Amino acid sequence: MRRLPPLTALEAFVQVARLGSVKAAAEELALSTPALSRRVQALERFVGKPLFERKHQAIEINADGQRLLANIAPALDVLSIAVEEVQKDNGQLRLRLSVMPLFASQRLFPRMGEFRQMHSNLHLDIETTPHSISRLGEGIDAAIVLAREVEPSLYAHQLDHDEVYLIAAHDLVHGPNAITRPEQIANMTILVHREMPGSFDAWKDVVGLPDLQPAAIDNFDSGPLMLEAAAQGLGVAFMHASHYHQAKDNRLARLFDMQVKSPYYYWFVCRPKALQGRAVSLFHDWLIKAGI
Repeated sequence: MRRLPPLTALEAFVQVARLGSVKAAAEELALSTPALSRRVQALERFVGKPLFERKHQAIEINADGQRLLANIAPALDVLSIAVEEVQKDNGQLRLRLSVMPLFASQRLFPRMGEFRQMHSNLHLDIETTPHSISRLGEGIDAAIVLAREVEPSLYAHQLDHDEVYLIAAHDLVHGPNAITRPEQIANMTILVHREMPGSFDAWKDVVGLPDLQPAAIDNFDSGPLMLEAAAQGLGVAFMHASHYHQAKDNRLARLFDMQVKSPYYYWFVCRPKALQGRAVSLFHDWLIKAGI
């Protein structure tokens, strides 16, 4: 069988050709303009010739591009229809979802039983790998991410708003050597999630200690491991209030009773086009209605 170019490159080419604009095609596919351009260029390298005439602020499909479009656009449409037909035939829908581990264990999976009762034919493939937004449409249909904001080319629904909590081992809060003043954080190792690097700065601003520096900063990409590290006395974790309350771990306690609004939110994100798919739309509607 002859080697074929990546399907994502073909999809990018067809969208640019149909819309006549790299920017419009990038918005349709929820990609950055440079990322979409790279896909088109990859296809041009594969076929060994340019497919568009590039002008100052415009792009125009050339004769080779027209010939390729005429041959592959119907094939891509048939491929899409074929996948949908197979899904209908076996009565099964499948959603490829990327979700952060702590959100999955604390908030999503405790409610998945009711979701399965409502949609018994919809099955989830779960990933917890980082950089999920960059993979939307490439192995992932939708994602639940923790971020300040989401780029406007994507569909995004904010799932919550929360506070920054300082979470530590019980003895560091209630023991004989308890931390009682914010200044004492200068003597501690703090634990920060890679998706929430600004949580410590947000806390410092509220307590009025913008120049405070801890003894060390340990970075994590796993919320469950952060909680365990805090419980073991390895440092003070800067996390969300919901992470603390839903952990229900009596080894942990909260430091300092003060309100610090978190600059980070959980979001449900996908490409706008993905919402047209039944699996994504069913899960999205349930997630929002259930208030997960």
